[in-house]
Amino acid sequence: MIHETFVASDPKSAYTQAVEKYGNRIELVSARQLQYEDGELRCEIEVAIPKTVYMQMTMGTDTVCAMDEEALLMEEITLLKSQLSQMKETLQSDISENDVVISEVKSLFKRKGIAESWLDEMMNTLAGSPIAEDSKLLVSYLLGEIDEALKERPEDLSTPKVMMFVGPTGTGKTTTIAKLAARYAYLMERPYSVALINLDSYKVGAIEQLEHYADIMQIDHVAVENVNGFQEALEALDSYDVILVDTAGMSPYDMQKLIHTVGYVNSDLLKDLEVNLVLPATIKYEDMEDIYTNFSFLNLDSVIITKFDETKHLGTLLNFMLAYDLPMSYFSIGQEVPDDLRIASKEYLLERFIGDIDAG
Repeated sequence: MIHETFVASDPKSAYTQAVEKYGNRIELVSARQLQYEDGELRCEIEVAIPKTVYMQMTMGTDTVCAMDEEALLMEEITLLKSQLSQMKETLQSDISENDVVISEVKSLFKRKGIAESWLDEMMNTLAGSPIAEDSKLLVSYLLGEIDEALKERPEDLSTPKVMMFVGPTGTGKTTTIAKLAARYAYLMERPYSVALINLDSYKVGAIEQLEHYADIMQIDHVAVENVNGFQEALEALDSYDVILVDTAGMSPYDMQKLIHTVGYVNSDLLKDLEVNLVLPATIKYEDMEDIYTNFSFLNLDSVIITKFDETKHLGTLLNFMLAYDLPMSYFSIGQEVPDDLRIASKEYLLERFIGDIDAG
């Protein structure tokens, strides 16, 4: 095997570089985050490549030609993007200068957390239209566009599956799992057989907390420490309808823990695996971006939003949902288990946001 290092701003991008160059026959050796001389943090991953694959990809003339063509294409795309950006900036400037209603509504939505770039994209064709002449019509139009852009992941227990929950420390993963376990086992039209697996060997008391919930609900609970133990637990629990997996809360910048979690995600499973990012509604947009960028390395299926009860201002959260193509599955709206959990809906999110707009 031949080892090669790839560097990018986040682990997913670095790993994607390796796959694009050598295909899926590579093995991840290590990952780490370093601060370079320019002060930027970057992720380095080291992969092992079979020698035959390495020689074929580095020495083959067809590959070199393809890379040259790709480079030329990327240059043309970059130039086109630059030209379109200049045209867009000119048009946006004309809109903001010549249409007072658009400017006022845009300012309102920006204050509530919606990105200027998204607002400009929605408004750049409205100058001179009847919508742009009435602030209420324009607000309704923008809310309709937000509603159209938001995505929901329907609740589906028609087939057995494994649901894994990932996210930073303190987002409410364990409590959310307890709520879902109670919902699936006791609160639906028919009871589902539910089991819990705990992968969190880092946080003091993490295993005991989930075990406490399991004891109250009379649900099987297994704590494991490595990938082999995880696979053995899944085999032992194969007869269950739903297996809920709690992972270690971690910083989005902790490359070693993220890579460690990848091993669990890539395990050979007998059931479908869903990876759910647990994200609080209370954090800054920049933190949401960092969390998504690094945790998306785990091939996320949905986002579960927690701590609705701790904020009245949901514009930042909405802005995040507009920026990233990730459906919502559940909302945690309080601390009570299992009551304060609901299936995610656009209507609920927009009602809360509209209340904030009215207050503004």
